[in-house]
Amino acid sequence: MPSARPEEFRDEELLADVICRLIGDARHIAVGAASPIPATAALLARERANLHNLSRPYVSLLGSRAHTFFTDGSRELFDCAGQGRIDVFFLSGGQIDGEGNINLVSVGDYERPKARFPGSFGSAYLYYVVPRVILFRTEHSRRTLVPKVDFISAPGGSPDNVVRPGGPIALTTNRCLFEFDRTQRRFRLTSVHPGHSVEEVVENTGFAFDRPEQVPLTPAPGADTLRLMRNVVAPMLAEVYPEFARKIFGVTAPRSAVQA
Repeated sequence: MPSARPEEFRDEELLADVICRLIGDARHIAVGAASPIPATAALLARERANLHNLSRPYVSLLGSRAHTFFTDGSRELFDCAGQGRIDVFFLSGGQIDGEGNINLVSVGDYERPKARFPGSFGSAYLYYVVPRVILFRTEHSRRTLVPKVDFISAPGGSPDNVVRPGGPIALTTNRCLFEFDRTQRRFRLTSVHPGHSVEEVVENTGFAFDRPEQVPLTPAPGADTLRLMRNVVAPMLAEVYPEFARKIFGVTAPRSAVQA
């Protein structure tokens, strides 16, 4: 039976809190385009550290003027990553498989695809060089979490003779959290989100994964975390993701921020 799900938080807030905990003690967190939930998590990690008088990580949101370490956009993102100056990045995909491979190109035969995605951009490069890559997917289904991706935009693992400091550490979805074992190149179910069940995760996952005998429930975000997210983080987020901030948090970006 699914576990009871409190109604005082939204799925996006839960996922941001989960990702924030995965970020840990990172010094520099970079967030690419079209990633409002990871952006929420990154800003939350920074503001949480500030609240507790801990070392604040740098947060670089592509497309932001107020919250970025970069002065030269994505080109500097790649340079910093190659120099080992980015600790955490986030990737998603139209398909993700059990070996951590992601597909950002197409579904079906490459010459006659059933669907096209935006493209790989710098995903393969960043997957190799950023030490902690957190995968995320808000649709957890057998359509998105597949036995084998149709096209490998970025591989989850590499041969043993390849020097690779980077790679995936986890995958979070709207149903659960998986951790990734780089040695085994395989996911392990870490926790199931409130309102969902292990049986539901198994039914909706196309790849095999490991799991403990008793799978914990993902901790819900606490009242202090929700207040910080809604009152401090959300107004910052509105600069880059005004529609997301309005829909999830009811925050409207100042006109000057939207037009900047």
